[in-house]
Amino acid sequence: MDDTTATSRQIASRDTTDLTSLGLAAAAAAVRNGDITSEAYTTALLQRARALAELNAFITIDEAAVLEAARDADKAHAAGSAAPLLGVPLGVKDSYLTKGLPTSLGVEGLARFVPREDADAVRAIKSAGALVFGKNNLVEMSYGLTGHNARYGQVKNPRARDRVSGGSSSGSAASVAAGLVPASLGGDTVGSIRVPASFCGVVGFKPTTGRWPRNGVAPISHTLDTTGAFARSVADCILIDQVVTGEQAAEFSDGGYNLKGARLAFAPRQFLDLVDSEVETRFREVVRRLQDAGAEVVEVDLGDDFNALIQTATWGIFAHETMGAISEFLRRHDIPTTFEAIYESLKPELRQAWGHIVLPGGAGATSAEAYQTALNVSRPEIQRRLNAAFVSHGALVILQPTTPCTAPLIAEQATVHIAGQEVSYLALANHTVSASSVGLPGISIPVGLSRAGLPIGLELDAPLGSDRALLDLARRIEGVLSTP
Repeated sequence: MDDTTATSRQIASRDTTDLTSLGLAAAAAAVRNGDITSEAYTTALLQRARALAELNAFITIDEAAVLEAARDADKAHAAGSAAPLLGVPLGVKDSYLTKGLPTSLGVEGLARFVPREDADAVRAIKSAGALVFGKNNLVEMSYGLTGHNARYGQVKNPRARDRVSGGSSSGSAASVAAGLVPASLGGDTVGSIRVPASFCGVVGFKPTTGRWPRNGVAPISHTLDTTGAFARSVADCILIDQVVTGEQAAEFSDGGYNLKGARLAFAPRQFLDLVDSEVETRFREVVRRLQDAGAEVVEVDLGDDFNALIQTATWGIFAHETMGAISEFLRRHDIPTTFEAIYESLKPELRQAWGHIVLPGGAGATSAEAYQTALNVSRPEIQRRLNAAFVSHGALVILQPTTPCTAPLIAEQATVHIAGQEVSYLALANHTVSASSVGLPGISIPVGLSRAGLPIGLELDAPLGSDRALLDLARRIEGVLSTP
């Protein structure tokens, strides 16, 4: 916290551009130390959000309400409050229920729906003093990987406006990358946090499935859905994780960024099979940097059929659970629509996909037998193979490029080109889906730019429940890679 406090003491005379560049911990410290007011910080973020409205990162921002909340936070500070996120505005994906603020789930029919309750994770950040800055744009019902929304607009990548942001937590990633908010809550079922984090050049953290509360967040799959966060640094993700889980702050090692003794694994046959050459080159450079910093990197092989196994099992579970999960969510939270109404209102390509794989009579629907096989046979086998890397090889994490390519062009997002091949956009989740399949915690950190200036991400996946060890390791790796 010393570095954060030192940073905060330099900002009283900064202009609004500098204010919007603050990370989450630095902004919280600045408000807490009285170096800035929440109202001044929030005003700067609002000005930036207006200036960059073309990114389509937000569906809803209630400027009057967030400014009033900022003034209330300043009063609380004057009265002695030292809440960990006091007065800091955060983005929230528009799949999270937010009391008094419209929650659309990305669909037309809910554009004016205002919940009477907060999702549990939203309640947690509010209890820590944070403000809900606005509701981030997303792919309809969180069903997509590129950031396209027919009703609320394509979310553009702040690094290159002609490129996709990734999805489905598209606006959450873009708003953090563009400096509209220091952090945002998102959701990840097969890669919806890590894919946009990679494309936009921010940190995206997917906790162990079930570790963060999911109540009040529109679901896709009760087996796979995970809430999580975007931020500009791993340290900021650590802070959000502490707030949402209520765990005590961890005492992380302060021996610089030495990785001596850290054993890391990578599986080239599985995760470098279909990857752009520039992404693979950068990944191998990163591995060398980590080795130079003392890490031991071991090569593992997860099996010839590993990719086919995770693809079939995970997508099958994903699609089979969608209809029931959404219907139950709408009923439980008294949301004024039905699954059938949502289905009928979807953009044509998504309605066609749901008709094929989500509706029980669809030609590509997963049968009850295949679903049970995925749950009871395939998932345990996937876990067994990953455990071999973690246990037999003693690896703390498995490394891979987060995405097999950099952000595709918006104009070419239906089918994308990877390593010279034209493939479905679903291939953007080829690497993230493995952690999702069995609920592992995973994090994507930015590790440089392509020749075209597009971000490249590194994913670290860790054993179930080892989230805090993963975050600490990611923090050290981030430090190693940021050192010249």
